[in-house]
Amino acid sequence: MRDLNAAGSQSGTPELIARLLDNPAMLLFARICLVSPFLAGGLMKLVDWPGGVAEMAQTGLEPAWLFNLAVVLVELGGSVLVILGWKTWLGAGVLAVFTLFATLLAHRFWELEGQARVMALNTFLEHAAIAAAFIFVVVVGLRPRRQGR
Repeated sequence: MRDLNAAGSQSGTPELIARLLDNPAMLLFARICLVSPFLAGGLMKLVDWPGGVAEMAQTGLEPAWLFNLAVVLVELGGSVLVILGWKTWLGAGVLAVFTLFATLLAHRFWELEGQARVMALNTFLEHAAIAAAFIFVVVVGLRPRRQGR
């Protein structure tokens, strides 16, 4: 795999942009932004345990307390792994699979009509894009660092 600088030059990406995108601080910022909904969701379900359990029950997941515990562990654990860049494939993979399952469960656009269907489809596709972004997190993590870093 070519380094970002060489790939950037070949694709017409300006050197400054290539360096910015290859900066470890930028990559950390991007990982934090990507997992922020999961960090917030996991923390909210942990801090407001009854609310999290009620959310699971409302979705039809029983025993609701066990599903809430699993979601908290997945959202917080996966987020920490992605942020730290440690076992990123595991954290990103768990969050991607969780996102796809939750999206299929909660945003069933095919059951709706009219504007509600359009809104649910948009949310469904946004969540699918987040799941796909986790693939990029793993790919970037596998990329060799440029020399001199």
